[in-house]
Amino acid sequence: MAIHCSSVPSLSFKNLTIPSKPISSLFKAMNPLSKPGLRPSASSAATIHQVPGLDTDEVDRIADQTFQRYSSSSPRTGRGGLGTAVVWFRNDLRVLDNEALYKAWVSSEMVLPVYCVDPRLFGTTYYFGFPKTGEAVGAHTVYAHKETCSEELNVERLVSKALRQVVLQQSLGSSKTHNPKLQLIWGTTMYHIDDLPFDPCCLPDVYTQFRKSVEAKCAIRGCIKTPTFLGPPPSVSDWGCVPSVDQLGVHSHNVSKGMKFVGGESAALGRVNEYFWKKDLLRIYKETRNGMLGPDYSTKFSPWLASGSLSPRLIHEEVKRYEQERQANDSTYWVLFELIWRDYFRFLSVKYGNSLFHIGGPRKVEHEWSQDKDLFESWRDGRTGYPLIDANMKELSTTGFMSNRGRQIVCSFLVRDMGIDWRMGAEWFETCLLDYDPCSNYGNWTYGAGVGNDPREDRYFSIPKQAQTYDPEGEYVAYWLPQLRALPKDKRNFPGKSYIEQVVPLKFNSVGKHPGQSARKTSFGGRQTRGRGR
Repeated sequence: MAIHCSSVPSLSFKNLTIPSKPISSLFKAMNPLSKPGLRPSASSAATIHQVPGLDTDEVDRIADQTFQRYSSSSPRTGRGGLGTAVVWFRNDLRVLDNEALYKAWVSSEMVLPVYCVDPRLFGTTYYFGFPKTGEAVGAHTVYAHKETCSEELNVERLVSKALRQVVLQQSLGSSKTHNPKLQLIWGTTMYHIDDLPFDPCCLPDVYTQFRKSVEAKCAIRGCIKTPTFLGPPPSVSDWGCVPSVDQLGVHSHNVSKGMKFVGGESAALGRVNEYFWKKDLLRIYKETRNGMLGPDYSTKFSPWLASGSLSPRLIHEEVKRYEQERQANDSTYWVLFELIWRDYFRFLSVKYGNSLFHIGGPRKVEHEWSQDKDLFESWRDGRTGYPLIDANMKELSTTGFMSNRGRQIVCSFLVRDMGIDWRMGAEWFETCLLDYDPCSNYGNWTYGAGVGNDPREDRYFSIPKQAQTYDPEGEYVAYWLPQLRALPKDKRNFPGKSYIEQVVPLKFNSVGKHPGQSARKTSFGGRQTRGRGR
């Protein structure tokens, strides 16, 4: 299958330059954070929240300030390489704290940045068919960040194999030849894989054990200081272009309500500044993080982390700077706590490989799941008869985002109350989520479905309890299901015959347990389609 490659026509961020146009604007074109193929939902007029909520001038000003803080003004320090090196941008669409870019610069006289738009990313998912979304410059090395899942690893193998077939002259007029090589750099996590106190194959199967171990025994590396000047690029006659979504055979739509994310590294840095410093929301993150409505109940960093437009180590350094200049509390720690979860799922993918995608998960759990198409589609389209489920699913299909709390609730409902194959939910999330990455997505779904490495098989989220705790006045469900707004606030999540019929009964209706607490039951999932009452 053909892969469209574009030489990045610049590494420019005002002061950080290879002459041509800004890499920030190019990365924005590559990564607009607008998921193709999502379906807008019919709704009454509603506010669209842009994230970050800053104008272009303010975003540019913040980006300039951040680049000054995290770049180096010593242009030649440590640089002694010759020739040309290629930087193959993958899920690392940033300049700051980009070790692959830095090592390419150190090892060469010229750097050629390349981004490949791979049509395979816009094909279909593996099981259920839901839609997904060589350089003639004599380069001695191609630098790229390493991935961990099978599809990405296969691409790495193919690229490495192709490079071995390229024969280059050692120097002009020389009879000696060599093959360019692929050098892969680890750079996706807050904790570096080489600093773990255990081999990834021996990773603890319980998150708490992992977290306590790395916090006690590991240090988080500082950000790589990007040089402010990278030098001139090699001569390239055709820089290529970034294909439109139409050329890739997919379609996009304008967000009709909810949140609209702005793509690119500058926007990512703008959001960090806005959330931490301008709005001073970091200090209350732990208290607000389980919200569901609006842009500011949580950091919303995940779309930029997924595309690599934002480094987790930069977030760590900004948290530590905030703690020094303002305050340290449970909320500042909890942002790092969540990043450790993200690291954990990435390292789990190294340990367990493709078993993350298998129906039995890493523990090879045997269970008979339903793949009832009508039942699944009622969940997918937000037609289950449960407002909290339906509102979350409509937000997902409209905006490409869903709160962490919402993801846990709809996962529990699909696998526990409906008994539907968890992989169908995971693949639908893969289709829709702006912040999709295979490790976090499938790690969370195996965890929620009881087939992951966590020993608690019976995690059940009671919809009545979740609604009463996290949407007590029904503001969230009324926003996404406008027909409920006319009801009394205490009836919006429990509308009875004022709303569509429920497709399945709940396994448990108790509201007495702590939200998210495990519930004892006599059977595990596997509900068949009888009694759907459509």
